[in-house]
Amino acid sequence: MRLKEIKIGGLTAPNNVFLAPLAGYTNAVFRDICFRLGAGLTVTEMVSAKGLCYGSEKTCNLLTVTRGYGGIKACQLFGSDPQIMRRAAESEAVAPFELIDINFGCPMPKIYNNGEGSALMNNLPLASQIISAVKKSGKAVSVKFRIGLDAKSIIAREFAAMCEDSGADLITVHGRTRDRIYAGEVDYAAVAAAKNAVKIPVIANGGVFCEEDAARLIDRTGADGVAVARGAMYAPWIFAEITGAPLPDKKKLVLDQLKATKEYFGERFACVFMRKMAGFYLKGTQGAAQAKLRLFSCTDCERLAEVIDEIDF
Repeated sequence: MRLKEIKIGGLTAPNNVFLAPLAGYTNAVFRDICFRLGAGLTVTEMVSAKGLCYGSEKTCNLLTVTRGYGGIKACQLFGSDPQIMRRAAESEAVAPFELIDINFGCPMPKIYNNGEGSALMNNLPLASQIISAVKKSGKAVSVKFRIGLDAKSIIAREFAAMCEDSGADLITVHGRTRDRIYAGEVDYAAVAAAKNAVKIPVIANGGVFCEEDAARLIDRTGADGVAVARGAMYAPWIFAEITGAPLPDKKKLVLDQLKATKEYFGERFACVFMRKMAGFYLKGTQGAAQAKLRLFSCTDCERLAEVIDEIDF
């Protein structure tokens, strides 16, 4: 695929291969790793606007940024009250962030049944009010959404146009409906319809696990770039593969990630999180099952580092 800069309001992403937000995974250390491997933009896990406004410590922890992070600082917010969304965007906790990404795509029942995430695709007027309210924060604004709730309600074109009219500087379109979650083929035509409906940059999301997937998504949708989600969770070096950046020493990368995760988030979180991540990184390698058993037997970071050092990634 052809690499290019992406303008997002007054900001410029160095390339068009983005890390999509992933709840439970795109913490500060992981985002930093992906940026250094070539991601043009990384975004926090989705953050509750209400949680920020009510001072939730757990919510605020999602906004950690590593020292010296070199990319655009982007925070994804979710909520259904325009004024609370604006308050969150203008809050002290979000002050370091230059870009607010609004989540209108989360398909999970807990979020959807609360009228948030992809539920806002049921209510374009309210979604528009939310975008306009967040835009008043003075920050650049992007919006992530799905092509519709199900196959009978594909509204990618209409929703994209509404986002642009409401002040969004960029949109990311996940090419599946809400009911498909992450399963099934991406609907290239629906993403292309969204792209053709607007003049702002459009990022296509869904099914990118290698460079060929990224190129196909661009070719079939005409999108300006791609956002990688699960593909990055299993192999963050996918950004180097797509952008042509130097490939990392995978073992060193995992050990460095473990060390930094412990530094920022503590021993217990780092051990549990990195057992899981190292297991993901082993997908498709010889002896992965036995290696995972060894990883998940570790109860502290010191032992986990020893096991990682013995594994061939």
